[in-house]
Amino acid sequence: MKFAEDIIIKPIITEKSYQAMADGKYTFEVALDATKLEIKDAVEKLFSVKVKKVNTLRYDGKKKRVGAHLGKTKAWKKAIVQIDTNPSEEKYMTKGGKVVTSNKKYKTEIEEISSAFAK
Repeated sequence: MKFAEDIIIKPIITEKSYQAMADGKYTFEVALDATKLEIKDAVEKLFSVKVKKVNTLRYDGKKKRVGAHLGKTKAWKKAIVQIDTNPSEEKYMTKGGKVVTSNKKYKTEIEEISSAFAK
């Protein structure tokens, strides 16, 4: 069993990802073997937000040379997570046909990342 802290490694903050935060898209470096569903569950658990969509990109390591030594940079995976910026109450039907509304409160942004750059 994977823990959410093992799946999400760190946020990626660049000019492009910072501008995408206004649309509710956050960029993270994630574990190489993490699936989209695992990433979605991890972000929802860690940040208490409702995830709409997850896009992933995998980067292979590049060959690098330092003097006479030839090496390779590490391979990594990036996930662009779109959160629901206007979450509504979820409604579903029970076995008896009764409509039930969940009153779980979701955040509309990830303050831990957004507030770090508001200063």
